[in-house]
Amino acid sequence: QVQLVETGGGLVQPGGSLRLACSVSGRSFSRYVMGWFRQAPGKEREFLATISWAGTRKSYSNSVKGRFTISRDNAENKVYLQMNSLKPEDTAVYYCAADINSVSGAYSETRDRYDYWGRGTQVTVSS
Repeated sequence: QVQLVETGGGLVQPGGSLRLACSVSGRSFSRYVMGWFRQAPGKEREFLATISWAGTRKSYSNSVKGRFTISRDNAENKVYLQMNSLKPEDTAVYYCAADINSVSGAYSETRDRYDYWGRGTQVTVSS
């Protein structure tokens, strides 16, 4: 069983920054593709970013490209989402997810690829 716990959410003013972290249990973290998603009230869960096993390949949605950065620390079993230039429309619950059935060099942009999810952390962007 793989468990994921997101931290780092909170209230931030427009234009501000937050760094989310996701701690992942399990002995094979370095072989998981990891992703970040978000879900705003009344909306579908939206893909944001994904990262390959070694962190050499990344992909972002157009809505966050250039503002958000995904990274990982395989020694610490953690994946991060650095969020800059935050906007009110970034307000949502943010989730990390693990794709445990991937291959080296791959990444996963679709929700259905992911096997395990965290419970989410709330991010609110408001003045």
